[in-house]
Amino acid sequence: MDLGLSGKTVLVTGGSKGIGLACARAFLAEGARVAITSRAQANLDRAAAELPGIFAIAADLIDDAAALRVVETVEREFGPIDVLVNSAGAAKRTPAEELTPAAWRAALDAKFFSYINVIDPVVKRMAARGAGVVVNVIGNGGKVPSAVHIAGGAANAALMLATAGLATAYAARGVRVIGLNPGLTETERVAEGLQAETRLHGISLDEARQRAISRIPLGRAARPEEIADAVLFLASAKASYITGVNITMDGAQSPVVV
Repeated sequence: MDLGLSGKTVLVTGGSKGIGLACARAFLAEGARVAITSRAQANLDRAAAELPGIFAIAADLIDDAAALRVVETVEREFGPIDVLVNSAGAAKRTPAEELTPAAWRAALDAKFFSYINVIDPVVKRMAARGAGVVVNVIGNGGKVPSAVHIAGGAANAALMLATAGLATAYAARGVRVIGLNPGLTETERVAEGLQAETRLHGISLDEARQRAISRIPLGRAARPEEIADAVLFLASAKASYITGVNITMDGAQSPVVV
């Protein structure tokens, strides 16, 4: 299926590995001009070696000035950003008794502000041009509480509200904003997150992973490429009437009617 993404300028935050890298690879395959950003230059170098033609820029998106520089650099290189995919940052999974006010603030910085600092300049530029799509890869922790992901889940919930609110505010100006909430996905970040489960329950990492998978009716974790396929569709004109929603993609782990 031709999704009409050829020639589009796409910025993927957190694009050096995991879901972000899968998204970057998929957009490139569709003929888009793709820029990625991440904090770690080494990760960006590996991604650029794997995906020739990609434009990579290092930045800590918790810093709003650094985030603005990324946007300005990408638009100088490729022109106006047509699609923004946010997949950067993840709050550290922390058992409740280990949470502190500093940990709560760090969770908001890591997940909420690393997205908002890029969304803010991009969505306003899109609105001024009368077109654009923002897809926020968030996570189901904002809908389903977890004892080891309370602060991060709160950041996710705030992003879900921001997604719906911005979609409403900018719909009349040609901008769509959508949230995608993956469940367990085969990434390094999820593997790191399971470490908190091992501490909380005194179990091995393998057992924590098996317990997590046992709660998924489809019987397995998602692959990053499956999340990327959904992102591409949502970013395309095929999804032109989808906006203001946060779509769960968790293998029916949390079947709810909303």
